Amino acid sequence: MRLHPIDWVCVAIYLGGMAVMGLYFARRNTDTEEYFVGGRRIPGWAIGLSMVGTAISSITFLTLPADAFKTYWLRFLPYVFMPVAALIAAWLFIPFFRRGRAMTAYEYLEERFGASIRAYGAATYIAAQLLRVSFILYLVALMLSSLTGVDETLCIVVAGVFVAIYTIVGGIDAVIWTDVVQTLVLIAGGALCLGTIVILLPGGVGQIFEIAAAHDKFALGDLVDGELVRADWTFDFSKKTIPLMLLMSFNFFLTDFATGQHYVQRYCAAPSMKEARRAMWTNVLIGVPTWFFYMFLGTALFAFFQVFPEPEAVAMLDGSAKPEGIVPFFVLNYLPHGIAGLVVAAALAAGMSSLDSSINAISTVWIVDVYRRHFVKDADDRHYLHVAWLAAALASVAMLGGAVWMLEAEGPTLQDISIRLTALLGGGLLGIYLIGFFTRLGDARAIWCGIVATLTYTLWTMGRLPVPFDSLFDRYYVAIFGNLVLFLVGFAAGLVFKREEPLSADLSIWGR
Repeated sequence: MRLHPIDWVCVAIYLGGMAVMGLYFARRNTDTEEYFVGGRRIPGWAIGLSMVGTAISSITFLTLPADAFKTYWLRFLPYVFMPVAALIAAWLFIPFFRRGRAMTAYEYLEERFGASIRAYGAATYIAAQLLRVSFILYLVALMLSSLTGVDETLCIVVAGVFVAIYTIVGGIDAVIWTDVVQTLVLIAGGALCLGTIVILLPGGVGQIFEIAAAHDKFALGDLVDGELVRADWTFDFSKKTIPLMLLMSFNFFLTDFATGQHYVQRYCAAPSMKEARRAMWTNVLIGVPTWFFYMFLGTALFAFFQVFPEPEAVAMLDGSAKPEGIVPFFVLNYLPHGIAGLVVAAALAAGMSSLDSSINAISTVWIVDVYRRHFVKDADDRHYLHVAWLAAALASVAMLGGAVWMLEAEGPTLQDISIRLTALLGGGLLGIYLIGFFTRLGDARAIWCGIVATLTYTLWTMGRLPVPFDSLFDRYYVAIFGNLVLFLVGFAAGLVFKREEPLSADLSIWGR
């Protein structure tokens, strides 16, 4: 079964609206201040909704319901600690990034540790984001192809080019305001799916809870050899336990809020400290319930297909088919025409809101931290704006190429990409900021010692050293140890290599 023409009309209207918004905001982009930070006048609530849209990609749209459908609720646990990380970021981190007229997360690194550390942060971010957007676009194409029957490569080209055009011409204004719409569409799409399930089930919402309780679907556990294995409260790093998953969550969100340009750029786009903090709390108050909702949607789908069994759903439960297909299968076979089109638009929104943010952030980091800092220092602002357009276009081309390559790659290769993206390109970066924020120690020499140690640790996690990593630790905790290694080694090196210049008082919490 494929989409009805009415559904195609809904999708076309949605895409047309995004294109019009991009062209509308293109008129404002006459300088880099507007293109990168929206003239620093975007309200906090809009920035917060944009943060939600950026975080909830097609990965979330497909995998959270799939996980709850096939297994249990263990993987929702990390989202519980998001408010704690947000509290720390709102009151301790945001003031550092709103000093002066900053536009990127890595300007702080140069002030604190020197130009080489800024360059390292910028380079790792750009590389990680290029891999991330390629992977997300790849997943968007798989989803669109399953919903529409269109060739996967064509889906990559069409979706990627469309996102690239409105992002390149519209700048951060288009990114944030289209993300606001996309976030609302995303929530509405999930609500339409859940509403349809409730209407079709004879017992309504109550039957969802009855079936879920009978199968223990809300348990904090994992599926092992077809049986529920409950997570425990131990500190065993060789498996997924409740306290360690909460620690992993804290590390993940703190890393994003402190080092991710897609967040820091939004702090800088707010008109005041108050609005920047309001953006963070909007992100939390909308984001956590949205993640919860998509997990519950998966549980509702499990209940639905217990009452109305289908061979395709049974195959996804027994492992003979991938559970990520459950949402597309339900959309195509059970949603009314028109409603299905809105849900497809929601699926597109989930991917596009992540892609546009990363493309714009890559362009910003390249211009501010690399091109203007090291290559062309004294050009007029119009020149930098034109190069920013070119940088966004090149990032989009790389995204398209990476997604097409992933389409041809083997499954284990994609798994390796996911692991290396976390460990190699993201590992340790939070440790640098924590040394900067919370100590007066360290300069570039100390941080480079930490970076070398973290890279050595990363080689270990990739199986390049004699002692196997998997025999000691679950790979789920790779990033935690990367940050810990860099912080401890960098801190110790800071005790040995004394700063040659006094530290400005406002660069750590002790002088602020």
